[in-house]
Amino acid sequence: MTTHELRTWPHAYTAVAEGRKTFEVRRNDRGFAVGDVLVLREWATLAGVGAYTGRALQRDVTYLIDLTPFGCPE
Repeated sequence: MTTHELRTWPHAYTAVAEGRKTFEVRRNDRGFAVGDVLVLREWATLAGVGAYTGRALQRDVTYLIDLTPFGCPE
């Protein structure tokens, strides 16, 4: 099991926190695997400067799909 810290935009963070978004679409450039943990850290931009807001959620990876056969580019 590996823990991955990821930046998440406020609208997506809120949707995950409210239970409306139960998936994450990402390039698998970190070797994600079922059983890994995602720490989704809210990231916002104000006046052109990005920073973490201090809010974070933890979610388990329960399923992975390779979209390449479906014509989705990396």
